[in-house]
Amino acid sequence: MGGCFSKPKPVEVKVEVMGPDKEKEREKESLSPNGKVSPVPPCKANGSTKHIEERPVTIDLYQNPKDMVEVAVCHVNELQDGQMREVDVACGKALLIKERGEYCAIGHKCPHYGAPLVKGVLTNGRVRCPWHGACFNVATGDIEDFPGLDSLPKFQVRIEKEKVMLRASKQALQSQKRVKRMARCTTLCDNSFSSTSVLIIGSGPAGLVCAETLRQEGFTERIVMCTMELHLPYDRPKLSKSLECQIEQITLRSKEFLSQYDIEVQTEREVLSVDVKSKVVHFKDGFKMEYNKLLIATGSRPKPLQCQGADLENVYQLRTPEDANCIAKLANDRNAVIVGASFIGMEVAAYLTDKAHSVSVIGIENIPFRKVLGEKVGRSIMKMFETNRVKFYLQNEVSELRGQDGKVKEVVLKSGKILRADVCVVGIGVVPATSFLKQSGINMDSKGFLPVNKLMQTNVPGVFAAGDVVTFPLAFRNNKKVNVGHWQMAHMHGRIAALNILGKGIEINTVPYFWTAMFGKSIRYAGHGEGFDDVIIQGDLDERKFVAFYTKSDEVIAVSSMNYDPIVSKVAEVMASGRTIKKRDVEMFVHHGRTGDMSWLFGKGT
Repeated sequence: MGGCFSKPKPVEVKVEVMGPDKEKEREKESLSPNGKVSPVPPCKANGSTKHIEERPVTIDLYQNPKDMVEVAVCHVNELQDGQMREVDVACGKALLIKERGEYCAIGHKCPHYGAPLVKGVLTNGRVRCPWHGACFNVATGDIEDFPGLDSLPKFQVRIEKEKVMLRASKQALQSQKRVKRMARCTTLCDNSFSSTSVLIIGSGPAGLVCAETLRQEGFTERIVMCTMELHLPYDRPKLSKSLECQIEQITLRSKEFLSQYDIEVQTEREVLSVDVKSKVVHFKDGFKMEYNKLLIATGSRPKPLQCQGADLENVYQLRTPEDANCIAKLANDRNAVIVGASFIGMEVAAYLTDKAHSVSVIGIENIPFRKVLGEKVGRSIMKMFETNRVKFYLQNEVSELRGQDGKVKEVVLKSGKILRADVCVVGIGVVPATSFLKQSGINMDSKGFLPVNKLMQTNVPGVFAAGDVVTFPLAFRNNKKVNVGHWQMAHMHGRIAALNILGKGIEINTVPYFWTAMFGKSIRYAGHGEGFDDVIIQGDLDERKFVAFYTKSDEVIAVSSMNYDPIVSKVAEVMASGRTIKKRDVEMFVHHGRTGDMSWLFGKGT
């Protein structure tokens, strides 16, 4: 490979939007001449990114009468406005919702990790997941905020003789998820053709959601996603929480799915440089590709350990499924040392406690998570780890790694302490993976982040950026430019970037939401607590049942909780609505000990 091939003459394109069943029937005939890669359209010099035709009227994918069931689920007056109920419907369940006097019904489980949405938060026509904050439109089932890729099925509701009747497809009841209808390319050309309408660098959630959103919006031109990864896009947060997971278990979209909707993924392909003037990306293997629109979503890379012995065997920076599997295998009944009390490092430590002979954590802070969750919450989490045999060596750093036969055997601390180590996991932070852009003309700040506006645009026309690599204006913090390296945020970045690649002028407006899991306990967090000056805690830290409000001056800027669902999702909804939660309202809530009562959140705020 190398160099750009001549472009074929443009041909007429016909847009066809089909459901998954019909797509499968067309899969064989849609293959390119070589039978291996999905077809791609011609890419004109002017890009023609507005080449979107009106989609035909869609039909119900589940119209087989034998597949349909209809049952009475309740009396018409049983639910009050703003109430949700999980109802049994033949072979499955549905979420019945009453809002503004009208009934509707959608899938009852969040497609992300299966959370029961009946325990979530219903506000202004959408329900927010109690676990990780994904939002779904109750009228359509469409996903409106993330994480997750799929929407919910929508069921028919009617009133008959004061009974609420629900009609649903058995298939939809069983799957509890729905892929939005997507367009695809209908023009054949040589798949080695080195030009594309949209080029996405990076295969994380930002890149994948961007590609899928383009197809959902009827985009019919070629989409290419290139990545250094060996694998197709996968659920990276699971690596540190479940080290023994296999790639098949965490792959986000199958090869068949991506081929079906003509989303080309080129793996093991590293970008060397970007020429924004000629709109060409140069790859390390000598290949180059022209683009019309570019999305940079390369994520972050781990900071390396800078000391003698850092290159020994069995020293890992958890980055891939292969890394995770090796760490789990090497730690079995052996000594594991975690360098860095970060979220990833602590999740790895928690996972290894019932497998390793010993687990040690080294950190430069005096309390884990103090900067993010506050001293009291951090100390409570530290006690939970110590109860599970984890030893901490805090306010300390690694001086040297010592090996035997090329493999790590000891970790020497600057304090002089020597720790036995059969495997060492380094999690001391990350930096944006943007070094290949240094001579590109795309603006970078002093830390290597790419500043973007509310449309996810960089300073270069036609070049967008998303995910961990960017700083962007956070609406609920008065458009303060921030970097938020959350899984949920990367999804939303990708969606907004796609909409604006299509010229829709949609601004980003979402509330950061993340979670961590240790010893079967989940901590949920919403907002952006950078610069908090006080933490107000309701509940019992020792019992691991609490909610913590992070305030700056007289405003709540973030919240975290453990075993206190769905308060984090409720606060996220308040923040998303544009209302401000005042510190005095939280203090009143805590003072009166209103455990579990969130009604005050509905009426408070400005």
